[in-house]
Amino acid sequence: MSNKAPSGGKNSGHAKIRTFIAVKLPDHVIRMLSETQQDLKKHGLRIKWTRPENIHLTLKFLGDIHPDDVGPVCRVIEDSVNGFASISLCVRGVGFFPGIRRARVLWTGISGQLDLLEKLHKAIDTGLNSLGFVKDERRFTGHLTLGRFKGHPDPEALIDMMKTYADMASDEFLVDAVHVYQSDLKPSGPIYTNLSSIRLG
Repeated sequence: MSNKAPSGGKNSGHAKIRTFIAVKLPDHVIRMLSETQQDLKKHGLRIKWTRPENIHLTLKFLGDIHPDDVGPVCRVIEDSVNGFASISLCVRGVGFFPGIRRARVLWTGISGQLDLLEKLHKAIDTGLNSLGFVKDERRFTGHLTLGRFKGHPDPEALIDMMKTYADMASDEFLVDAVHVYQSDLKPSGPIYTNLSSIRLG
């Protein structure tokens, strides 16, 4: 299958769908992130903000796949997460990708049972590799994208922002399921559709 699903056979003629696997955030975390975004706007940086309801914890981006491949993907994920208990996490601080001097993405970090979250990612990544998806080369780092910078922000302003929000933290929340999403890119921003929810354990 790979990130470029094969053509031909039963899949020929079907439009591909852009998909990813993610953790859905509870309402209280979404509200907290929305309030954080409003507060961050006071810093006057040029940022295209992620809609709060679209913020999620991505575990793996699959790219464009055929609709017929969604079923096999979900079955592999079910097998991969079997045996995992709920994972306790919280949102903490802010940071930037790829770095202070070339910042393009503003994100908030994740803390809590990160060792279990990394094992969950690895299990899903390994399982999907059996379907032909390429394994992630970089070590998994959980984060939530708050927005993307327009232009080149002042590094000093970013350092001040990091200091200001260093102690920011949400209440704990439990990850008890992973979700397969379809992403439709629109001029107004992406629209995410939940194709399947798979409970841990």
